Amino acid sequence: MISSNSNPRVKEIAGLNTSSKLRREKKLFVTEGEKMFIEAPKELIEEVYVTEDYLKDCPLEAKKKLEEKGFETVSEGVFNKMSDTKTPQGVLCVLRQEDKREEEILEGIGEEARILLLEGIQDPGNLGTMIRSCEGAGFELVIADNKTADLYNPKVVRATMGSIFRVKVLYCEELLKMIDKLKEKEVRVYAAHLKGEISYRDEDYGKKTAFLIGNEGKGLSPEATARADKLLKIPMKGRVESLNAAVAAAILMYNL
Repeated sequence: MISSNSNPRVKEIAGLNTSSKLRREKKLFVTEGEKMFIEAPKELIEEVYVTEDYLKDCPLEAKKKLEEKGFETVSEGVFNKMSDTKTPQGVLCVLRQEDKREEEILEGIGEEARILLLEGIQDPGNLGTMIRSCEGAGFELVIADNKTADLYNPKVVRATMGSIFRVKVLYCEELLKMIDKLKEKEVRVYAAHLKGEISYRDEDYGKKTAFLIGNEGKGLSPEATARADKLLKIPMKGRVESLNAAVAAAILMYNL
């Protein structure tokens, strides 16, 4: 059992929770909680840490996975040090980040495509919620610019509720060039915009559709807006001018 907060592994896991730089260097990230542990792909799991109390009461599915992958027991105090949550559940794991190659992902776009494009999404909760909504709405791919929040931020990971393991997320250096590449593949790009030309309900969408969502405060840049094939509006009542970015994305995706 690990009982010291000064243990090197404990320090590194605490660092992985707080430092995007360390996560990039190590190509690792941390997930917490029973649901995330059970849903995590076995081939990505590097290490598992549990408390004795969790071992006593964990369900059979989790117990089998623990026996298969192996685990390290830690004291409650140490687990609290490693944890990023206020109410730790007693199980966390360290996983490898998947290597996503732009060329392979673009080549994988077939006769039908459902894609979410993100420019400068800053709030981790919004990003995680969008990824979760993508899975629910049948969108298989998220493409984000490098100003978007880190996919492996613990708050993003939690907000996905496991969808991070099933929805492809690709970060790109130049989102505008990526949009051009998608359009070469006959993907129609629609931007959610306050200057929308048509209600999202009235558009006749094709088999290859991408929705472009901008920064929570600034919206889409003029350059990204200009790349859209059409600007969509979400009609508002009352004095509301716009919706939360994650809510707007979900409305558009579930309309398809």
